[in-house]
Amino acid sequence: MKYYNNILETIGNTPMVKLNKLVAEIPATVLAKVETFNPGNSIKDRMALKMIEDAEKEGKLKPGYTIIEGTSGNTGMGLAIAAIIKGYKCIFTTTDKQSKEKVDALKAFGAEVIVCPTNVDPEDPRSYYSVSSRLVNETPNSWKANQYDNLSNSKAHYEQTGPEIWEQTEGKITHLVVGVGTGGTICGTGKYLKEKNPNIKIWGIDTYGSVFKKYKETGIFDKNEIYPYITEGIGEDFLPENVDMSIIDLFEKVTDKDAALMTREIVKKEGIFVGNSAGAAIAGLKQLKDKLTKDDVVVVIFHDHGTRYLGKMFNDDWMRERGFLQEEFITAKDLVKDHPAALVTIGSGEPVSNAIEKMKKYGISQIPVKRDGEFAGMLDEGHLFRLMIGDNLTSNKLIEDVMLPALPEVSGDDSIKKVTKFLNHGNKAVLVKLEDGSYHIITQQDIITHI
Repeated sequence: MKYYNNILETIGNTPMVKLNKLVAEIPATVLAKVETFNPGNSIKDRMALKMIEDAEKEGKLKPGYTIIEGTSGNTGMGLAIAAIIKGYKCIFTTTDKQSKEKVDALKAFGAEVIVCPTNVDPEDPRSYYSVSSRLVNETPNSWKANQYDNLSNSKAHYEQTGPEIWEQTEGKITHLVVGVGTGGTICGTGKYLKEKNPNIKIWGIDTYGSVFKKYKETGIFDKNEIYPYITEGIGEDFLPENVDMSIIDLFEKVTDKDAALMTREIVKKEGIFVGNSAGAAIAGLKQLKDKLTKDDVVVVIFHDHGTRYLGKMFNDDWMRERGFLQEEFITAKDLVKDHPAALVTIGSGEPVSNAIEKMKKYGISQIPVKRDGEFAGMLDEGHLFRLMIGDNLTSNKLIEDVMLPALPEVSGDDSIKKVTKFLNHGNKAVLVKLEDGSYHIITQQDIITHI
């Protein structure tokens, strides 16, 4: 029989997947290290287990203890999984910018979760760093994992992630691209790879509102660089001990909008459902594409799973509220582009029987009426039916005596919103005049079909 003794033994050895459509304009071979295959659906499982095992060896974590940590969600998940197997309790602090899915997932694993404000300094007693430190002091028999400054974080990736990537690429990797938060992934993995080949470039992806890029380039910790941002899992407003600037060759900043949009593009173009830091990493890589050649082999870390962001980056309303959603501008001419060339009309002086025959012949439910070359009214099957039921209609009655008011008219460049506004105000259809002078008719069915 082939089986694992517990879920912790399944951590690591995640697959490497070549990206295709997503990076078509990048000359290099681009490979994604898909860390969602870990049991907690993120790369943080690796270092969470390593931090716990090292703490156990050092006597800092003992049976019956409580694990306390400040987390954006993924490290907490890794700690919670290990805690269940090893018999520990967990209390986590997180920020109010994290997705609800992350908080709910931590609670599902039995953890207590305390949500703290994002827009405060790390030293502020309300910050999730400070609250976690206070809880350690107040909770007997507790241990704080401290993923930012606990070097077991980097060590996990030096021992596992780096060797896996080296083996999977047969040593051909030329660039490693990683979103940087605690710094453990990029620095642990990067250290191993540079020991194997000092020419490998390690590129860190940062976000606007974070201090990393400027500090790397100038050595200045500039508090003016710090402001709230939406991108999750990368960037910091302080310098964690796991961030070793000597390993990282450069930082590239990515906007919240670009990271969010690219997060959606990954699943649409590659079928790989991953989170916000993966979107930032690919967006950053595309910004750096001119530094790459066809002979390069780039490995991008995909940290976590897209299900953690269903209420945010994968929610149209959330994206729209922040001005991130690139909505297509649909015009009236888009709605009629597949219509027959000529609009069917009828003269106001013709008998109603002619209108009925035309509507039957062309399979239409309404017909515009013309008088002296201008649109003067319209007939629709509902109106004709009501007249017949009320005995107010004979086949030789003239159309001008029974027609309804003319349809409202829009131009081909008018938006779909203008068209639907007319339809929502009781009109059965709308006339659209195109640039060539031809007319078409738009109904509710045209809009439904287009959507």
